[in-house]
Amino acid sequence: MKIITDGNGACSKVAYYFSEVCSIYPITPSSPMASNIDKLTSTNLLNIFNDKPKVLEMESEAGAAGAMHGALLSGSLASTFTASQGLLLMIPNMYKIAGEMLPAVIHVASRSLATHALSIFGDHQDIYATRATGFCILASSNVFDSQNLAAVAHLSAIEGSLPFIHFFDGFRTSHELNTIEELPEDKLLTLVNHKKINEFKDRCLNVGKTYQYGMAQNEDIYFQIMESRNKYYDMMPDIVNDYMQKINKIMNTSYKPFNYYGSKTAKNVIVAMGSVTDTIKEVVDKLDNVGLITVHLYRPFSKKYFLDCLPDTVKNIAVLDRTKEAGSTGEPLYLDVCSILQDKDIKVYGGRYGLSSKNTTPDEIYSVYKMLDENPHHNFTIGINDDVTNLSLKPSHIEIKNEAKEIKIVGFGSDGMVSASKDLLKILHSSKDLYVQGYFEYDSKKSGGVTISHLRYDNKNINKPYYVTEPQIVVVTKDIYFRMFDIINNIKENGILLINTIKNEAELKKLLPSKVKNIIYNKNIFKLDDEDEQIKTTTTNHPVKNILKLDDEEDIEQEKAYSLNPISQKQKVL
Repeated sequence: MKIITDGNGACSKVAYYFSEVCSIYPITPSSPMASNIDKLTSTNLLNIFNDKPKVLEMESEAGAAGAMHGALLSGSLASTFTASQGLLLMIPNMYKIAGEMLPAVIHVASRSLATHALSIFGDHQDIYATRATGFCILASSNVFDSQNLAAVAHLSAIEGSLPFIHFFDGFRTSHELNTIEELPEDKLLTLVNHKKINEFKDRCLNVGKTYQYGMAQNEDIYFQIMESRNKYYDMMPDIVNDYMQKINKIMNTSYKPFNYYGSKTAKNVIVAMGSVTDTIKEVVDKLDNVGLITVHLYRPFSKKYFLDCLPDTVKNIAVLDRTKEAGSTGEPLYLDVCSILQDKDIKVYGGRYGLSSKNTTPDEIYSVYKMLDENPHHNFTIGINDDVTNLSLKPSHIEIKNEAKEIKIVGFGSDGMVSASKDLLKILHSSKDLYVQGYFEYDSKKSGGVTISHLRYDNKNINKPYYVTEPQIVVVTKDIYFRMFDIINNIKENGILLINTIKNEAELKKLLPSKVKNIIYNKNIFKLDDEDEQIKTTTTNHPVKNILKLDDEEDIEQEKAYSLNPISQKQKVL
């Protein structure tokens, strides 16, 4: 059955089935997962134990991790949901949970860390900060993955007696509405290994049990015990792959620990994980002899499965990391790839992209493939103009066919336009049976800040994890925004511009910058009848054109009257 949901909703529905205890503490952008779990407990939905999870809201993320640890030690399957600094506060308990081989699952809407500044937006800094804890790490690329791989994470944790982080990109996936095929509950339940669950419960702390936890050990045995867990990590890639194959049969997917996409004779390949991989696939489709390796199982990092999907013809690899590790010779994923290819005649180059939800376009991905082909070099960035250390690759335009219809709605926080946009997508899905996608670009000020809704709809599935490129309809709820942002620079020719304003024609004439008027005129955004067409070619004395054109003197006075300080770094200030 097709449903409309976001990454948080798709993931938390699956987590509900496998949880007896959910210890929670809200943090953006993972909060809706915990809220959804709490909401589901008020319905008739039951978990795999024919019961409802117990939801515990704690005083902090550290408390949520401690409660999860305690629940696991008492023999209850437990999970939690977090991001960013919240995940970092869980690290002390994560080391304990992994060392005690408890099947916890932490679902993460991955987010930037507070360094020189706080950011609520998405990248992989928080995930990489936990890679030494001993948690297995599974990455989803889109909303559909966040449902299916959430199931793989829970099933593998139970089967392999190791804890998991399952993550997807904060906001880009966590809050993106999309049309997906729902994972059937009855088929999902057939995959549960109840024998392994009983084994886990049998080693919980209880009277009469022969297990003890939390001891102190010295140099005589500590090292040996650490190494004794190696076999469990060695087996985990096969366990994950096995459950991926079972999900593939149910959902008609093709998951593997590493998925290859592209030419079988590829010379240049990009390695990445997260939502950017769907963008890379669009570029791969337009080029020859290139490919993509999508990382799903990041920990344990399996050399066997990586080499199985890597074409023998590859000469150059660019590894894209969504983080910055200052002072290192390269970012974490890059170093992992270098490690397993050290005996291969393949050059590996590392680069960074997408920090704090920075939009990554097909043009920028194309520049990576061009770099590999023309001037391969390490330590590059895409998506920004680095005029300080000059590490940026210049975007190279590539024509990507866009069959989906696009709408852009520019509003301000709390004006209801994001909710209206979501309702619009749901109506298109329910009444027209269309596939939809909605991404909502928030200002960190939230209420009262700028919101931009990027909406798409089509007759087939949509996986375009970047801003709309050619909207047919643009809605602007505050006319003053035309003086602050580039709003209609990419509107489609003959498109529709809807402005919410109380200004009359003369006032609108003074407000709209000449650049905006020229776009409206040149792209024929207004409609002309036959008489208007004749006037358009013979005279400038036309009511519509009078709004569109200003002389030089008026332009100068207008710029002085409406010179405003920039209020957002998300759009180019006029």
